[in-house]
Amino acid sequence: MNLFESTRCSINTLQNSDYAEVKSLYVNSEVRKYLGGIRHDDEMEAVFSEMLYADEDSFYWIVREKHTGDFIGLVSIDPHHDGICHEISYQLLPNWWGKGYATEVVQFIIHYVLYELNHFKVVAETQTANIYSCKLLERVGMKLERTVIRFGAEQAIYAKTRPI
Repeated sequence: MNLFESTRCSINTLQNSDYAEVKSLYVNSEVRKYLGGIRHDDEMEAVFSEMLYADEDSFYWIVREKHTGDFIGLVSIDPHHDGICHEISYQLLPNWWGKGYATEVVQFIIHYVLYELNHFKVVAETQTANIYSCKLLERVGMKLERTVIRFGAEQAIYAKTRPI
């Protein structure tokens, strides 16, 4: 049984058995181009452990293609740097890019955060240079709120609020 299902995806809580697939994201230079670069083997166990044993206000989910079970990527919700809102983050393997999977999953998780977790607002932060990610966030109804310099690059902070 899946935790969540969107039209084409199953979304489940991160498990120990997902280590190799998650690692495949973190060592992929295309995936990590705007996410601080690849992670090396000596860092991966700590990164994975932080996700696996995250605080109660953080969620890490594995995304799979519903009918085949093929690994697509990772989506998460964590407290944002501002300490006020929660941030949605996502990483998908390149062979799933451009097919609408990210849009489908991000839209689904935004709805979950706003209506099931009952948060008023959810944010996403991406480098302004990551044009495809910016377009994805706009496509799911997020609005550019501001830009900041963080991690040595200009970051775009998008937000979506629950209607009152």
